[in-house]
Amino acid sequence: MVSSYNHLSVERRGSIYIITMQKPPENRITVSFAQTLITAFRDIEGELGPDSEGAVILRGNDTKFFCTGLDLEERETNKFASTDGFYPLIHTILDFPYPTICLITGHVFGGACLLTMAHDYRIMNAKWGYCSMLPANLGLHFDGMGALLRLKLAPQIARKVLLQAHRFTGKEALADGIVDEIVEPEQLLDKALEMADK
Repeated sequence: MVSSYNHLSVERRGSIYIITMQKPPENRITVSFAQTLITAFRDIEGELGPDSEGAVILRGNDTKFFCTGLDLEERETNKFASTDGFYPLIHTILDFPYPTICLITGHVFGGACLLTMAHDYRIMNAKWGYCSMLPANLGLHFDGMGALLRLKLAPQIARKVLLQAHRFTGKEALADGIVDEIVEPEQLLDKALEMADK
């Protein structure tokens, strides 16, 4: 059985795992939180085994914030924060051998945009939350952060995300191919489970 984790809960429903981020404030990603998420994904992979069916849903713990990105204060004191935490997390999700679904429950800012894009599917709250690469407005840049967006999005949309820091509503994100579906808040988990079951 999957272990317990700091700032995460993991629930199993058959072969579908639901990881809920519960790290105050706003599920900001530190090195230790990224490593905890990596451990959870690896534990799930080990529990499912190599030849079984399964899926993982990652979600925020409320409908205000999914994740507000990287912990910038940590990055001021630890120049290895991205290479020790965030980049390995993105790699783990991209390389995960089972379908991954990101359930965007609320606001998604900065590095959290990349976290969502690493998943195979994205479902966004239709009523609440913006998706925006805010560091572009702050003059911040992290090496390689645009590569995943340029790979997954049309060029004009990637520019809108990276160069304009556009604040996408759910409807805009759906129209521009950033998310696969938008769903009423009370139906988010049901829709993710339905998608995971396909």
